[in-house]
Amino acid sequence: MKCKETATATTITGASAAMLEASSPSSLSPTSSPTGSFSSSPPPAIIVSPCAACKILRRRCVDKCVLAPYFPPTEPLKFTIAHKVFGASNIIKLLQELPEAQRTDAVNSMVYEANARLRDPVYGCAGAICQLQKQISELQAELAKAKAEILNMQCQNANLVEFICQEMSQNQENCPQEQPNENSPLFFDDDWVWLGSPSGHEHI
Repeated sequence: MKCKETATATTITGASAAMLEASSPSSLSPTSSPTGSFSSSPPPAIIVSPCAACKILRRRCVDKCVLAPYFPPTEPLKFTIAHKVFGASNIIKLLQELPEAQRTDAVNSMVYEANARLRDPVYGCAGAICQLQKQISELQAELAKAKAEILNMQCQNANLVEFICQEMSQNQENCPQEQPNENSPLFFDDDWVWLGSPSGHEHI
């Protein structure tokens, strides 16, 4: 009887030890294996930040979000301005109707027009265009005026040169080279001689 009780106690003790070993933290660790080798832990999950549009709209940003490529999370003001004027549904509808090659230009155009509309609620982008056209017209008028002044100065310079040439030619005509007169004395060193005197004498 004592031998049977001893065997039974030994069996119970061994089973209890096996259960404790199985429930120990080392046996539940994902990095351990029955063979004693260590396996690499899985990489942490990458949390993708929602785009600025989905963050402002407070909705889940899916993988193929049509707004994500054009409204990154670092530029929330860009979507805020466009959303105030056009609305999110209209922006999404417009982008879906356009090919991908034209969507970037369309978003930039919407943001520019929304900015102009917020600055000038009455005329918006048309007011900015009219202002630029007015500046162009004023600059063209100033340029034409400057060209006219330059042409006028060139004409004045040409007239002045022509007048100076005429004056020089008239002065040359009015002042011919003087020819010696028969009654005019000729000076040779210190003596003078009268030619063609009435008496016919020469005085030396």
